[in-house]
Amino acid sequence: MSNFTRRALVATTLFAPAVARAQITRPVRLIVPFAAGGGSDTLARLLSVPLSERLGQPVVVENRAGAGSQIGAEAVMRSAPDGTTLLLGDTPLATIPAVQVAGGRPAPFDAARDFTAVSALAIAPALVVVGGQSRFRTLTELLAAARANPAAIDFASAGVASSTHLILELLQMRAGVRVTHVPYRGAAPAVQDVLAGTVQATIMALATAAPLVQSGQIRVIGIAAEQRIAAMPDVPTLKEQGVDLVSGFWWGVLGPLGIPDPVLAQLVTAIEASMASEAMTSRLPALGLNRLALGPADFRAMLASETRRWGEVVQAAGIKPE
Repeated sequence: MSNFTRRALVATTLFAPAVARAQITRPVRLIVPFAAGGGSDTLARLLSVPLSERLGQPVVVENRAGAGSQIGAEAVMRSAPDGTTLLLGDTPLATIPAVQVAGGRPAPFDAARDFTAVSALAIAPALVVVGGQSRFRTLTELLAAARANPAAIDFASAGVASSTHLILELLQMRAGVRVTHVPYRGAAPAVQDVLAGTVQATIMALATAAPLVQSGQIRVIGIAAEQRIAAMPDVPTLKEQGVDLVSGFWWGVLGPLGIPDPVLAQLVTAIEASMASEAMTSRLPALGLNRLALGPADFRAMLASETRRWGEVVQAAGIKPE
């Protein structure tokens, strides 16, 4: 058990006496700041079933897409802090502020300061992938080609300042290479051009990559994790290939600032129990997700750390929003 997990369990235990005094008596909206059908939406809909049972109230998933998740996030930030409007947040919460500032606009929020961090849920390592017919079998081979001729390697992302773009920039910094960044309007068209061989590589999460790997349409050449993953035991980590980089995508539940402690305690306890339920534990591995059990304090600290980390990447890479 990790230190983070221990602290999260301790925090949940300390909250327990307050739960009896808390009452969420209305349906709960769980806002997903992306369109239906994506990874965040899938996770939210899976969670909503056991969470409804444990709260004793319907949990309704509502998609509020736009501006790279900013629209949905701001809707939650402006809502009443009564525990009935929650956000299924992910990595862009930590990247949006720095990107907006880089574009000459004020940061719309600080994730650690302007929301109530309720509970982290899951994390997935970033995968470096190439087309199934690519000549590159490992990340080491691709990086060698980039060093020999940077203009020859095109690397797709889901868009300028997207999570995949920022991970790519961090990869280049840690590997000491440059490639040609090709931004797309979303992950789907980026992946399609990798399949077609129009661009050499991109960055994905396992949930999206798995069926394409199984069909032979793409090949994973590196995993940005501390150690190899059970789903792909033959694929080396980036560290094994000389690049000191651990990064990926995370998800968690947040609410507006000011949720009363008893209500927060009720939410934390219900989410912890929901994530430990068979309905969730049986599905997370298939989605390429690992449980990230962080209570409010540790989740808030993670949000602050991630915001600093990606802010430094945005500044160092000179990224500007489109």
